[in-house]
Amino acid sequence: MHTQSYDIIIIGAGPIGLACGLHAKANGLRYLIIEKGCLVNSLFNYPVNMTFFSTAERLEIGNIPFMSRSPKPTRDEALEYYRKVAVSAGLNIHLFEEVERLERIDELFALKTVKRTYKAKNIIVSTGFYGKPYMLDVKGEELPKVTHYYDDPHFYAFQKVVVIGANNSAVDAALETWHKGAEVTMVIRTGEIGERVKYWIKPDIENRIKEGSIKTYFNSTVTEIREHEVDIQTPDGLVTVENDKVIAMTGYKPDLAFLETMGIELSDDEVCKPNYDEDTHETNIKGIYLAGVICGGMNTHSLFIENSRDHAEKIVTHISALINNTQEKKNVAV
Repeated sequence: MHTQSYDIIIIGAGPIGLACGLHAKANGLRYLIIEKGCLVNSLFNYPVNMTFFSTAERLEIGNIPFMSRSPKPTRDEALEYYRKVAVSAGLNIHLFEEVERLERIDELFALKTVKRTYKAKNIIVSTGFYGKPYMLDVKGEELPKVTHYYDDPHFYAFQKVVVIGANNSAVDAALETWHKGAEVTMVIRTGEIGERVKYWIKPDIENRIKEGSIKTYFNSTVTEIREHEVDIQTPDGLVTVENDKVIAMTGYKPDLAFLETMGIELSDDEVCKPNYDEDTHETNIKGIYLAGVICGGMNTHSLFIENSRDHAEKIVTHISALINNTQEKKNVAV
């Protein structure tokens, strides 16, 4: 079996995973970043026309400037920025290599991926939450016309589109597809557009709804999806609408089961927050650390790039100190 040994293996090549790699390299540690998809895979899956709520400087990592044409950068600018960070820093990254299993063997972790096995003294999990959508759990959700990931509005031109959800991703999908000529119907579980919708977008969607350009059913849910129709349970009864495409922007959740397979404890409430030290980010499993939005458990709106960039420094500082202390003890023993 081909094995390689590292001081740190970082699972996830999103912005915070890359930040961990930058700090590890700056501290002279042997590290590897492993990602199951492409570089910054979650950002890649954002809508093509998406604009960040945060300003460019708040998305920076490793003190590397992020230059943007406007105060709030676009998805494409972010992809280019993080790619250039990875290239300029010469980060050691293996892409399209999903982790299958992690186990401890003596003082090291053995991490098996779809391609090979590695060994490491420490593991940093920075997997985000974008990989697992909340499912509708309704008949017809498996049809090809249903997606939980919205991409390019042109694909939906002149189609009858149902958009499910009330937050930024749903509002963007509704407005952009409508602008491309789609006949859009929104289905919203609550009585209003989400509070977190970007302030410069919210008036637009509210005006389109008010004028009737985008038909919207509030306090409603989709109950069944068929090839050419969708059933919607509304306060006034069941409504059936003609339909070609369904964009289900129902949100996403972290892969907490993956953490549990490692032995990481989760809180017993609905948040399921992982057990970790706030100062070092080490979990209840010695040598396994958490970085980024995964630290919040199901509360995925508490941590973002800008307020979790410091996780990388905390973790690598702690690991570096442990490694230095171990080396000093060995030198004394010799």
